[in-house]
Amino acid sequence: MKAEEFDQKFDDGVEDIDGDLDLSTLRRVNQASKRINVDFPAWVVDSLDREAARIGVTRQSIIKVWLVERLQAEANNKPV
Repeated sequence: MKAEEFDQKFDDGVEDIDGDLDLSTLRRVNQASKRINVDFPAWVVDSLDREAARIGVTRQSIIKVWLVERLQAEANNKPV
């Protein structure tokens, strides 16, 4: 299907265009994972585990969320 045909189908409000997409090659920009190792003092790990258990997530999840929140806050405080 040519781009013009696809655009027209979308513009016409066709509800399901998923069949016209090749989702096997789908990727999210800047979302590739990269493994790192970080050493924390035992008290930090214990605190992370308590907070993670309190809100019902894994230690890794809480670390990721908190780091992303901090990076976003820092980015918003810096002049462009």
